[in-house]
Amino acid sequence: MVRPTCYRSAAYRPLVPGRVRAQRFGWTPVGRRGLDPVEVYEFLERVAGDLAIAYEAVANSRREADRFRDALRRWQSQQARMLNERSYQS
Repeated sequence: MVRPTCYRSAAYRPLVPGRVRAQRFGWTPVGRRGLDPVEVYEFLERVAGDLAIAYEAVANSRREADRFRDALRRWQSQQARMLNERSYQS
């Protein structure tokens, strides 16, 4: 379960696949056919918002992984230089 943050209340739960699949919309008033457009658009906005948050989290994770990868490469290069210097000094 995701804990509420300063941006979301405890009543707002992020969408999960099962909830999306189970979502049902009310019918339009008598005389019209189809689903209630207001309900559909509200739901679509919520899905879009959750997806935007998820994609931003993925992008942040990728940037962080890149930083770690670069730091590891720098460290490995530094260690290799130090080993080379030691081997020439011996």
